[in-house]
Amino acid sequence: MELIQNIIKSRRVGKMEILNDYGIVLALAGAVLAALIPGMASAKAVSMGGIAGAGVITEDPAQFGKVLILQLLPGTQGIYGLLIAFITLSQIGILGGEGDISFVKGALYFAACLPMIIVGYTSAVRQANASVASIGVVAKRPDQFGKAMIFPAMVETYAILALLISMLAVNGVSGLSI
Repeated sequence: MELIQNIIKSRRVGKMEILNDYGIVLALAGAVLAALIPGMASAKAVSMGGIAGAGVITEDPAQFGKVLILQLLPGTQGIYGLLIAFITLSQIGILGGEGDISFVKGALYFAACLPMIIVGYTSAVRQANASVASIGVVAKRPDQFGKAMIFPAMVETYAILALLISMLAVNGVSGLSI
């Protein structure tokens, strides 16, 4: 009888331990998605800018530098997502850090990555549209490059805000003892 009670007791503890094992999975999923989703959107966005830019430089090769800057602007979201992923991975023990993550803490890490995941994706796609339009401006009026660059730069503001909130949230979660 005592053996059966010990087995039942260990299974109950085992279930809680298994649930807590998923904390690291949730945190890791947040880090991976923070790099993956904005990275994919940035790759597509930079491609769109490259396609538009290629058309411009076939007509006026002297505009290459201006077009290149406008093409690269929507690539920053991928960099920001990668930064959040590195910070998260270091906090959860994959790259060094605490290592033991409860289920709740893992869920909080995942939630902390969400601003960069969602806004990083959305702003990269929207910034691509603004960059392509600005490349069109440079094609017709190369002297208006400074004004044209402001349009995609305004979209960048929201990617930076998402980066900041995710950084603060990830660092905030690391300080919690749950």
